[in-house]
This record gives sequence, C-alpha cells and structure tokens, in this order.
Amino acid sequence: MNIHEYQAKAILREFGAPVAEGAPALAADEARQAASGLPGPVYVVKAQIHAGGRGKGKFKEASAGEKGGVRLARSLDEVETFAKEMLGSTLVTVQTGEAGKQVNRLYIEDGADIDKEFYLSLLIDRATSRVSFVVSTEGGTDIEAVAHATPEKIVTFSVDPATGVLPHHGRRVADALGLTGPLVKDAVSLTERLFSAFVAKDMELLEINPLIVTKDGRLRCLDAKISFDDNALYRHPDVVALRDKTEEDEKEIEASKYELAYIALDGTIGCMVNGAGLAMATMDIIKLYGENPANFLDVGGGATKEKVTAAFKIITADPKVKGILVNIFGGIMRCDVIAEGVIAAVRDVGLAVPLVVRLEGTNVDLGKEIISSSGLDVIPADDLDDAAQKIVAAVRGRS
Repeated sequence: MNIHEYQAKAILREFGAPVAEGAPALAADEARQAASGLPGPVYVVKAQIHAGGRGKGKFKEASAGEKGGVRLARSLDEVETFAKEMLGSTLVTVQTGEAGKQVNRLYIEDGADIDKEFYLSLLIDRATSRVSFVVSTEGGTDIEAVAHATPEKIVTFSVDPATGVLPHHGRRVADALGLTGPLVKDAVSLTERLFSAFVAKDMELLEINPLIVTKDGRLRCLDAKISFDDNALYRHPDVVALRDKTEEDEKEIEASKYELAYIALDGTIGCMVNGAGLAMATMDIIKLYGENPANFLDVGGGATKEKVTAAFKIITADPKVKGILVNIFGGIMRCDVIAEGVIAAVRDVGLAVPLVVRLEGTNVDLGKEIISSSGLDVIPADDLDDAAQKIVAAVRGRS
C-alpha cells in the first residue's frame, strides 16, 4: 500500500526524522491558509499523487500552467494561484503513463535553502531477507538512471536483524555521502530513526529523494515516499486509515474485497490463474505468442465459488480485455470449483469475448464436464501452450 508524501512525512516526524513544516490542502483557500501558518517567505506547493517525477511532470490542461507538479511560491497569493491551477488537473509523469493522475490534494510546505542533495532509501533485500540501505550522492534525480549510467555512485549495505541498526551504519551513510563534522552525527541519528520507522511500520520501501543539507548545515528529508507490506496491514489500522482509494484502480479495490491478488496491466488478454508462479508463466507465454496480458490475477489455492465468480467479473469489467484465459492447476484448488465459478459469472454478466479454459489436477474431469455441459461457448485447452495459442488466435481473429 502506498501513501502520499504529506502522510509519509507525518510518520517520519513521529519518529523524530527532520522534515519541514507543512500541511495538506484540498482546496485553494485551504492552501493559502496552510501557507499562512508557515515561516516563509518561500513556500512549496506540491501535487499529491501516488507517482514519482512530479517536479518534471506536465499537466494535460493548459490552464494548469507549465511549471509541473512541484512549484515555488513567494507569496500567499501565488500559493493560492498555483493551487487553483493544479487542483482537478491531470498530471503526467514518467511513472503515471500517458493517462496521468488527477491532482485532488496538495501539500504546502515551508521552503528550504538547499546546499546539497543526496539519495537515501531503505528496502527489503529479498536475496538476503534483510533491510538494506541504498545511498547515493546523486540526489534529486532518477536513481534508476544513476544505477544504469554510474553504478559506482550508489552504495548499498544490509542490516543484520540480530543486531539491528548500529552507529557504524550511520557512519557508513555519512561516509558514502561525504559528510563531515556535525553532519556525521546527524547522519547516525537519521539512520537510526529511519530504520526504526521502517521496522515498526512494516514498510517495504522508504525513499528520501532528495535528502538535503541546508545552507545552515542541517540534514532534512525534502521528499518522502513510503510503501507498506499489504500482508502486515492488519497490525497497523492507523496506516490503513491513510489509504487513498482515488489513487487506486477500481478493479484492484474490488479485488481486495475478496482477497484476490490482482494487478491491472495494459494488455488485451485477461488472465485468471491459481498460484503466483503459474500466473507469471501464463503472462510470459501470452507475451511469447505476440499479445499482452491485461492483468495479473491469482485466485489462490483455496478459492471459493464466490471468489472465482468475483474474479471473473473483475476481468470482464476491464474494457481493454478482448479475450480471457483461465489457467488452473488444481492441487488444493479443485477444478470443479473453478468451473462452477466461471459458469456462474458468465451467466450473470454474459460473455462478449473469447474464453479459453485449461484445467488440470484435482477433479479435472468433473470440472471439464461442468463446462462442456453448460452450453456456453468456451474453448477447451489441453495444456498451457495450447491455451495460450488458442486465446491469442481468438483475439486476433476478432480484431
């Protein structure tokens, strides 16, 4: 689960990390009021969307101006003007895609006198099962581009869970950033506070880009991005309360109600599979035969008829879907349950696109019988390769 920058900074402030004063705003007059409570005289007006690259982004609407989603204002009037331009407009960044995201919230923050910009993040290293720090002197830029062009400018290290974060980790951050004097002590303190927040809140990613040194020689988290482990949210009702559903795909919201693992993609072939590995293989083979999956959807190993029905309805609700591939290998999951769920969904919402079903495993014969006797126009497949070729051919035959 992702949250907005202003929410991330509130969490960091709770753990004692250095962040500027600021307040969210949903309307232009609220933005002006928020700015009036800040020291000034420079204010930063930031669009709040779940995507990076806001400063370099462009608004679709000409009325929103040409200054991107992060703007410096030097008066309360300018804050209000920027707010009016940005709220309700669609911001397109490198991470939103061409569709962009509508700006419904702003964050009004006190300006910073910047001397240097750095990059600092914490994430889960799946290879070592540890929390890792990623540190670079190239702050305020696309870290992926830095990793590609100048990987030597990125320093990474992990924290042993048996000891937790220690002062030498902070000194390593300071050394990687070339910090000296009192800033070394600040780096040690910041490292400990960020690590504590990361672990306490079950984060998956905590990114500070940029981390800055101000002209008066202090560290400050100028931007903050936090993602949480969905599987741990039951331990954090305070975090769940921060969820902004307007930033999420409606189909993904619906899928979460049934505990379905669903991610919307840009392709034309809807997929319903049991098991994440099989789902990935299904998407790969669709791509192999020249088409693209419209989603990742794992119904899980113990899905009920109701859950399968809901999954099928979510797939068919996507207007981009031109064909559907159901690929089930029944272990714990029974093929007859899948068949019953698919038939129930088709009878409820109809079937306007080709449907290929491949079943194998527990109760496979019963599952196939249920589908064949349903009277529906379903294309059976013998194996995954056969299923992928048939759905690709069916989709192309309709185009």
